[in-house]
This record gives sequence, C-alpha cells and structure tokens, in this order.
Amino acid sequence: MRIYGLKNCDSCRAALRDLVAAGHAASLVDLREAGLPDALRDRALAQFGAGLVNRRSTTWRGLDAAAQNAAPVALLAAHPSVMKRPLIEADGQLYLGWDAGTKAALLG
Repeated sequence: MRIYGLKNCDSCRAALRDLVAAGHAASLVDLREAGLPDALRDRALAQFGAGLVNRRSTTWRGLDAAAQNAAPVALLAAHPSVMKRPLIEADGQLYLGWDAGTKAALLG
C-alpha cells in the first residue's frame, strides 16, 4: 500500500499511522521529494477529476490566476503539493482523502 502525500501533512501521517496499526504494510511517498508518477496522476484524474486538486490548500492560494486556471494535469505536474491528500493506492484501487469512507474501505 502506498500513500502519496506530504510527510508533514496531518492527514497523511494519520493514514499511515492507522494503516500500520491495523497491520497493513504501508509507506508514504512524499510528493515534494518524489513527485507523483505521471501514470498514477492520470489514473487519479480519470477517477476523481477536478476533485484531485485541493483548492483550499496554501499552495493553491499562493498561485496566480493563470496557474489556478491551468488544466489539472499541468497544475499537478508543476505543483504536486496542490493535490488533495492522501492519495492511497491499495490492491490496484485508488482512494482519496482520509475520511470515514476511506477508513471503512481500508481498515474494515
């Protein structure tokens, strides 16, 4: 199980902590260090659409209007930290966020 996010993100740390505590082998991939693989970004965009972009993030608020109006593919390629987090890849499935639905699906 891979968790794509930021190492200092509270939601990403909570997801990693909860998944490991439940006995899952999980690792965190820091988007600032490793980026988001293009193929995974494309899969996530196909599944979640514009919901993959976190329009409430500090990174988003710091972007100029031209960047905010860019296509999600270009925006996420240039600014991976603007992605909603965490993006979890488990058994070929993608999950976005660490909400009750994701917890129920992954923790049982």
